[in-house]
Amino acid sequence: MVSFDISRSQWPAKFPFAVAIFTSAFLVFQVQPVVARYILPWFGGTANVWTVCMLFFQIGLLAGYVYAHLLVNYLGSLSQIFVHGSLLLLSLFVLPITPSFVEMGEGTYESIQILYILTQSVGIPFVLLSASAPLLQHWFANVNPGSSPFRLYALSNVGSLLALLSYPFFIERILSLSSQTVVWSVLFAIYVVLVGWCAVWVRKRNRESGPKSSTTQDVSSGSTALRTSSVFDRLVWVLFAALGSVSLLAITNQMSLDISVVPFLWILPLSLYLVTFIISFERDAWYLRGVWYPFFVLSIAALVILLRRDFPGGEPPVMYQIGIYCSALFACCMICHGELARAKASVSELTSFYVYVALGGAIGGLLVNVVSPLVFDGYWELHTVLVVIALCMGIVLRASLKGRSFAQRGTATLAMSTVLLVLVMGLGTQMRDSLDESIYDSRTFYGILHVYEENRGSEDHILKLRHGRIGHGKQLVQTHRNRIPTSYYGESTAAGITLTEFPVVHRADSTLHVGGIGMGIGTILTYGKEGDKYSFYEISSEVQRIAQDYFYYIEQSLAEVDIRIGDGRRVLQKELDEGSVQNFDVLVLDAFSGDAIPIHLLSVEASNLYWGHLKEDGVLVVHISNRHIDLSDVVRQMASYAGKQAYFMEDYGETADYLSGSSWVIVTDNEAFLANPIVQENISDWERDAKPILWTDDFSNLYDVIEWE
Repeated sequence: MVSFDISRSQWPAKFPFAVAIFTSAFLVFQVQPVVARYILPWFGGTANVWTVCMLFFQIGLLAGYVYAHLLVNYLGSLSQIFVHGSLLLLSLFVLPITPSFVEMGEGTYESIQILYILTQSVGIPFVLLSASAPLLQHWFANVNPGSSPFRLYALSNVGSLLALLSYPFFIERILSLSSQTVVWSVLFAIYVVLVGWCAVWVRKRNRESGPKSSTTQDVSSGSTALRTSSVFDRLVWVLFAALGSVSLLAITNQMSLDISVVPFLWILPLSLYLVTFIISFERDAWYLRGVWYPFFVLSIAALVILLRRDFPGGEPPVMYQIGIYCSALFACCMICHGELARAKASVSELTSFYVYVALGGAIGGLLVNVVSPLVFDGYWELHTVLVVIALCMGIVLRASLKGRSFAQRGTATLAMSTVLLVLVMGLGTQMRDSLDESIYDSRTFYGILHVYEENRGSEDHILKLRHGRIGHGKQLVQTHRNRIPTSYYGESTAAGITLTEFPVVHRADSTLHVGGIGMGIGTILTYGKEGDKYSFYEISSEVQRIAQDYFYYIEQSLAEVDIRIGDGRRVLQKELDEGSVQNFDVLVLDAFSGDAIPIHLLSVEASNLYWGHLKEDGVLVVHISNRHIDLSDVVRQMASYAGKQAYFMEDYGETADYLSGSSWVIVTDNEAFLANPIVQENISDWERDAKPILWTDDFSNLYDVIEWE
């Protein structure tokens, strides 16, 4: 590839293009975490919010590339400047980019709702920014004949990478969400000025040499870049771009499910995805099959072990899990993008090449977000893409050995066949084990739900609901035992103690109105008595259906049960706005899906809403059990801000096999309840003074509460 030398004579004509492309790439990838983080609370904090956002951005990227391709191929330079410049100026009127929740009809898919919100708030600016890479590279090649624009592609990826890495470590930690959207909007306005600067150079070049484009002079290196692309070449572009996209989304989904839904764990995989583009397109020599093929085999072997949970001594620390997932993603994307770079187009087909690459990315997003939920009951797209990549590696390796000796071709074929066989067997076994143990599987926008049973035919016959790998309730099946509180709702937990002792010490009629944000299978109803009312706020209608079809807590409840489908905070806010105050005695917050943390349920504004519905002497009970995140400081600061006291209760669940250990915080200033001997006996000391971590709707950061070790 021709070096991107910036000599004294060339520097003025190259600099504005480099700065504009870098800025556009930075803005394209900075807006992704900003808007995803903005709308995350509106949809339960689930990892699928990020994957749907990625689908939107992939489609927007494709639209931008198609737009650039049409400009370049059907309009002259001056017309390109006029059209693109006019649209950029018009886009300034939609700033600042501040997404707002849009209530759509009942039954509308959450994905459709997210796509509509994103289109309305950032659609036009994003498409125009996406067009920058191919359009400005085309202008660059026109203004700078003999210089390769592909180096600018690598530069754009550097800008993208900087945007992503700066977000969790800098932007998110110092700027509120509203400030983030304002800063981005200001930078977008600066980008418009930079494009104008580039347009001046295009105009100057046209005056000096006439309208004839210099892009016909191909300066790309490598024989594959000099030939005219065939239909097969274009299919290869789409295939490898799609496989890279599926790998990114599938591994990000799995990592978020296993660890937590935090921007850092979205951005890290996307950053690695971009790094592989940089490596592959910066130097042809940096992609060596003899290096990256073995790396793929080793990385995927570690991933298969991680997915099977075959670890001696228990689950590895978070950083080890992140390392394995990221290593596997890097290996997959290096193979996909390395082969993509080997098959890249000539400069004369520059915009067409980017269109096909973007098309592949969009197809990958559609496969994960649309096709996979219809076809699979689990996150099996990860298993599928690994097998397909391994198969493509075998085909490519076989083709590359054409003309070699029979022994060489046979050895390579045997090696790749063995790798493919072992991979299929390992992943297939993990899928089979997962499916064999469940009696019902369901994939929803909010995650994977499994109903499974243990000890069938025995006294300890039990049904369980699992969200991903996290238990969300269990019930003993035997009739004389199916009203026993189980899991993390045992009698010695904060929930059990509060619901048992609160009426004893405080209510003459002993009846309670209990609210529950997050229902699970309804285990808490075992504490309900005649005259009590339990009002649940459950975001997933599928959870309600499973609780009623496979478990008995709701059916056998002595208390009145009211189930309201929707995000708990949004429904409670709507009730308060309508003057329908619930007057809860106890409000139980247990809405964490797996390790997903709905930040909007732990903010200052959420706390004010809860106490707007609680009686003056009421108790807020917050379930904070989590494998990787410590929420104790957040809840303590939230309580302090509300003028309440926070008390820690921990239960180890050791008295019976059907109980689980759990950690809770009770928030109240009800002195009579707190003076109860049983309550006093179960209050635990805080391990340390509370850190100053106070979340608001406009500012929060999960990175600070993750337990990395």
